[in-house]
Amino acid sequence: MELQLTPIKQRFPISPEIFEMPKTTSIIENTSCGRDTNRYAKIIKPIPHIETNKSPFIEANTKSVSLSHLEKDCIIPVFSKDNEKTIAHFEFINVVKNAVNRVFPHHQITQPEVRISHQIKGRIPSAIHKSAKELLDHEKTIYYERMAFIMKIPSITDTINGNKLALTVGGVRAYNTENLYSKKTIEKFKFFVGFQNMVCCNLCVSSDGTVEEMRVGSVNELQDKVINVLQNYQSEKHLQQMKELVNYELTEHQFAQLIGRMRLYHYLPQKLKNQVPNFSLNDGQVTVIAKNFYQDERFCRDEQGKINLWNVYNLFTSANKSSYIDTFLNRNLNVFEFTQGLIKALNGNENYHWFLS
Repeated sequence: MELQLTPIKQRFPISPEIFEMPKTTSIIENTSCGRDTNRYAKIIKPIPHIETNKSPFIEANTKSVSLSHLEKDCIIPVFSKDNEKTIAHFEFINVVKNAVNRVFPHHQITQPEVRISHQIKGRIPSAIHKSAKELLDHEKTIYYERMAFIMKIPSITDTINGNKLALTVGGVRAYNTENLYSKKTIEKFKFFVGFQNMVCCNLCVSSDGTVEEMRVGSVNELQDKVINVLQNYQSEKHLQQMKELVNYELTEHQFAQLIGRMRLYHYLPQKLKNQVPNFSLNDGQVTVIAKNFYQDERFCRDEQGKINLWNVYNLFTSANKSSYIDTFLNRNLNVFEFTQGLIKALNGNENYHWFLS
């Protein structure tokens, strides 16, 4: 059975309200959702604009596209047995944008940075007998199997080890995780709220701000769940955990030991691997980490050959930018938890000790 695709042009309603930065206060006030968000107050600074690095938040085999392109030029896959449409990529982005505007009504957000991969090409039925080079533009159809995006709130920032971080939200959608040959059913999304390191555009996410599989049946349910994550994200706790990384360091010998153990991890017998905390970066990414220990001017070792765990963490997140879209967020979360585990290892915890022994 062939996958059926329907060229649906449905716009998700966007609130016409315009939200402006307050001139006299830097406290977030959330009147539309009925939740207290003053816990962000300590990290909010009245900075209207941040100069961003042009480096993308994910590389791999992705390319940048506009939200308008997704909305106007791409068809929307359907569930083939009942021809019900899926939630489109642009609808997902607009849902998140509206949710952020509700939770942070006095803060501006940047335009979405969208990365896509795995283009699926097609043609309209009337062009079935034409060769590919004879197809006219209106006879071609496309959509993208995988999509990731981020949006920043540049007025909410903090600094760690000289690196400015901005509050960032984003999501991932991968049609390859859906069974499009069945009837319409629950759809799966990934969503996160965390920070982006403005020095290198690396994303910093934690478990309480990340949902690795958000299962929803409608756009409204998707928005409700996104708002719930935003409201329950503990930003100050996340920042404190990252700031703590600066207080711990590895010697060059310990870092070399860590690199070797990370290479060995994926070849461990399953029984032994089950006893060791998970590490999800692949061997090629570990090679990049080892190279950048010496060559990355932003996060390399110091003159004594030592490196603090904040820099180690950024070497990890930089290497993760080569992951495919559908594994990118999971690996990003894993390296944060892994780096937190290295603190435990340095403090004598046996679970992570294997990586430094």
